[in-house]
Amino acid sequence: MLAVAGATVVPGRAAADTDPVGRWPLSPAPRVLRGFEPPPAPWAAGHRGVDLVGRPGQEVTAALAGRVVVSAVIAGRGVVVVGHGDTRTTYEPLESRVEVGRTVEAGARLGLLSPGGSHCAPASCLHWGWRRGERGDGEYLDPLRLVGPRRVRLLPLDDALPVGSAPAHNRGASAVGDLRLADVPGGRRVAAVRW
Repeated sequence: MLAVAGATVVPGRAAADTDPVGRWPLSPAPRVLRGFEPPPAPWAAGHRGVDLVGRPGQEVTAALAGRVVVSAVIAGRGVVVVGHGDTRTTYEPLESRVEVGRTVEAGARLGLLSPGGSHCAPASCLHWGWRRGERGDGEYLDPLRLVGPRRVRLLPLDDALPVGSAPAHNRGASAVGDLRLADVPGGRRVAAVRW
């Protein structure tokens, strides 16, 4: 953590302050063909993930570090599920899938996007999901929260620091993120922290 002007900044958080910061499972960052549409009830219709435009044979990688808990063909589609403590991410359709039980880092290869089995036909897309809890009582989450826009917080500073400088204790602290000082309208000086 970094304390700046009496405020505490916790790096590595996404939009909801409790979401982990993940990575896109396709690179470069793909276009979202269909977004998350949570069902009104567990048994009701909805879209329990997002569809990301890709190309057949494109490498699919883990959005978060975890352990592979499923790697199988389900309903004719190759599916990989990675567990991350109380949540898990899903990826389909994949071929050349990673084996069950393997520990993976964020960005590790899970398989290749399969040309068949996609419900985006004739386009190729990756269906990417995120869920908390177990099968029957779990909650579907929007996986785009893992890669959502990083926040910039403006924190008031005293006038002791010149514009363009950073406190000595923060220089080179790349794990925290970028710290930039700037003057804003009204004569106030702020620190913009981006992570």
